[in-house]
Amino acid sequence: MEAQLDPMKDDLPLMANTSYMLVKHYILDLDVDFKSKVIEGIIVLFFETGSQYRKTSHTGKEGCQSQFDETCKMRASELCYTPVTNVSACSSKTEYNDFALCGKGEEDTSDKNGNHSNKEQASGISSSKDCCDIENHGNKDFLLVLDCCDLSILKVEEVDVAAVSGIEKFTRSAKLTDTSKKLENLRNQIVHELVTLPADRWKEQLHYFTRCSQAPGCGELLFTTGTWSLEIRKSGIQTPTDFPHAIRIWYKTKPEGRSVTWTTDQSGRPCVYTMGSPINNRALFPCQEPPVALSTWQASVRTAAGFVVLMSGENSAEPVQLREECGSWYYYVTMPMPASTFTIAVGCWQEVKQQSFTNFEFSLPSSQVDFRWREEICGHVEYPCRFQNPAARLQAVIPYRVFAPWCLMECCEERLLRLIPQCLSAAYITLGTHPFSRLDVLIVPSNFSSLGMASPHIIFLSQSVLPGGSHLCGTRLCHEIAHAWFGLAIGARDWTEEWISEGFATFLEDIFWARAQQLSHDEIKGQQELKALLRWRRLRDEVQNSEEELQVLRPKKESTGELSESGASVVKHGLKAEKIFMQVHYLKGYFLLRFLARTIGEASYLASLRKFVHKFHGQLVLSQDFLCMLLDDIPEQKESGLTVESIFQNWLDTSGIPKVTKWIQTNQRIRKSGKKKRKQNEVIFQKLLPDQLVLLLEYLLEEKTLCPRILQCLEKTYQLREQDAEVRHRWCELVVKHKYVPGYGDIEKFLREDQAMGVYLYGELMVNEDVKQQELAHKCFAAAREHMDASSAKVVAEMLF
Repeated sequence: MEAQLDPMKDDLPLMANTSYMLVKHYILDLDVDFKSKVIEGIIVLFFETGSQYRKTSHTGKEGCQSQFDETCKMRASELCYTPVTNVSACSSKTEYNDFALCGKGEEDTSDKNGNHSNKEQASGISSSKDCCDIENHGNKDFLLVLDCCDLSILKVEEVDVAAVSGIEKFTRSAKLTDTSKKLENLRNQIVHELVTLPADRWKEQLHYFTRCSQAPGCGELLFTTGTWSLEIRKSGIQTPTDFPHAIRIWYKTKPEGRSVTWTTDQSGRPCVYTMGSPINNRALFPCQEPPVALSTWQASVRTAAGFVVLMSGENSAEPVQLREECGSWYYYVTMPMPASTFTIAVGCWQEVKQQSFTNFEFSLPSSQVDFRWREEICGHVEYPCRFQNPAARLQAVIPYRVFAPWCLMECCEERLLRLIPQCLSAAYITLGTHPFSRLDVLIVPSNFSSLGMASPHIIFLSQSVLPGGSHLCGTRLCHEIAHAWFGLAIGARDWTEEWISEGFATFLEDIFWARAQQLSHDEIKGQQELKALLRWRRLRDEVQNSEEELQVLRPKKESTGELSESGASVVKHGLKAEKIFMQVHYLKGYFLLRFLARTIGEASYLASLRKFVHKFHGQLVLSQDFLCMLLDDIPEQKESGLTVESIFQNWLDTSGIPKVTKWIQTNQRIRKSGKKKRKQNEVIFQKLLPDQLVLLLEYLLEEKTLCPRILQCLEKTYQLREQDAEVRHRWCELVVKHKYVPGYGDIEKFLREDQAMGVYLYGELMVNEDVKQQELAHKCFAAAREHMDASSAKVVAEMLF
């Protein structure tokens, strides 16, 4: 059965039975309607038979039996029967864009859960007889399960790819022996040949994917929608091998769907974007969510004139005007990626043009150049890989664009635009070939719940990184750029191991940013030591104020990476709202990597990182893949007790902070010994860097009392209202703690403009039990709640009510 999980509290279910059928390519054809706040259209999915069925199919129908039984246990939905009518719903001559019209005239008869039948309404758990239709003397039909939530499914049908003109070239190797199933087998053979074309024929492959997606339907399929899944079957088809390998789904999103947010930008114009929801993209399109479902995609998106569509795609799309008030945007991806990395943003974005350009170059160490040019065979599935492209291997700065609302264009030009080539070059020096061919950077609306988010070919940044100098903007940009290697090109095979993405990005942001600034050795050391101290303090506070089970970096321990026989699994704690705001995977992962770098030596460690990137790009990994490779390169460390098992035990499988206090104590002794006695009445104010200011304010937060005069002097001396968001956040905490009324306006502005960082300020306003502060919290929440991220709103509401 499909468990009825609390959508904001429990583990995230990954329902797709990827072990039996694995999606290889998506084609989306969508219309974005801002009036109804609905995205409507068609998705065509191309499949291969999954590995688990191929392993067990020699035993006959038993290969799928356990999958059927398991699906019956995991779902709670009612059977939907759609009669097979109008077999050729669209003629083979129908153009691709016309498919959007095929579903528009159909009445959406679904209930609020998307179910089309009210027979035997299920509550909580459905009976097993609802799970699979039993026909043919007791044999069960194969059930294709997709991850799906908050979608209205209108129709599902098989696609007659054999009707495509010129498709004969993909049928020459087909071995068709059963005459009765000849056409069905032919269609699946065509799809198999198409998805397995060699990488150098990628343009031809995309062309025929598009042609096949335009092919007529050849029979509607039965489907059922549940809370977390879409289940599809074809009557009489009992194995994944015989199930249609190309299906078309008509659907539309719901305004309350949790994969995208409909809001307004900072200039007051409507927009919609994927904001990194805990449920990923399953409320944007039916898909296979598990990371193992690496796929490519093409997408055509139509919207009103004046709107710009940005997307995770290899091409820099330009709009094609379809009619006076409508434009179409087309993007594609040839590197297989998890469906969760698909990103879209539609709004009245303005491109920030470069008025003048200062050439920014680094000299590459000769040893690094030699490493980069060494010929290696890639270990991933075949695709047009940049690591095998000589020109790409020499590209220190990939093409980039910056988009923002109109009111932020000047600020982006002054601050962000010039940083991008510096940070891209620094990343290239550190890790080598950029995995992606281009980069768009978008300043997203103020309701974005984090400082940044990286997806293939596109980075979202919060407006909070722009004010107060280049430090916060540069470090966050470096962090998101690092995700191109760790998190995207190399992904975690088990999403519970998010430290593989966030820990590496946090560690590398320091390396990239120091090189982008071209600092001296001593400056780099000082900057990184200070950053480490701030992170240690933050980690210490988080460990003291969070559930122990959320502090474990490998919560599934020895079971990490394991799947059920069907491929279904859960992401432990994936739907806990408070987990979104936790930093333990960033910080604890960072300290593990810092510990390893200091143990091995930074030069050797960075060389190992480059080796890891070359070996594992385009693949999914577990913690032991990195640790085993690293320790194999330094066998002498095993003798001192540094093993994969010890790292698991001390760092990844336990809560709390590992023993890093030796460094902290040393750092504090150095700081104390640097103090000199000053003459009485002598006051010296020094210009402080942002991280130094943050540390100063954190120490002041430990003071029991500070009088208003001191707070006023502090704000004026260091111009705290003009500093970056990290500094202003600490200032707001001081204002709250000491009830400094002249600073309440700063809190109100922060909670309005810096929603990515302001969530816990609400709690601090409430905990003092001060009437004015509580009124301020309620006032700010009332103003922001309508457009606030759902998880943020839930956490804040629990603090206030």
